[in-house]
Amino acid sequence: MLYPIAIEPGDDQRAFGVIVPDLVGCYSAGDTLDEALSNAKEAISLHLEGLAEDEEVIPEASRVDAYFGSPEYAGFVWGMVEIDVSRYLGKSEKINVTLPGLLIHRIDARTNNRSGWLAEAAIEKMARELHAA
Repeated sequence: MLYPIAIEPGDDQRAFGVIVPDLVGCYSAGDTLDEALSNAKEAISLHLEGLAEDEEVIPEASRVDAYFGSPEYAGFVWGMVEIDVSRYLGKSEKINVTLPGLLIHRIDARTNNRSGWLAEAAIEKMARELHAA
């Protein structure tokens, strides 16, 4: 999932600040832009881990344009951080799924983890449906 992040530019006196609008209370910073981006990914992962431990819903990622014009983020630069949220969605459960043979072969040609690939595809489809609504 791609989470949008708002980056407050830094300089010689101030660190780059990062806000993750989709995750209330998730912030980060770094002395350089690269460090701020790396720290943002870590902050998001820790935040999602905490939500999972508390058995709370993992928020869907919004599109950047949902926040882009907001006066709250005036002067911020926007970025996206990719996070694999499947590990925060709960304990794995085994199910039987019936798929056409050719589709299974095409999936297997793209990954060595069929279940993970199918979970990621389902998450992406749900996110597209949410954004289309």
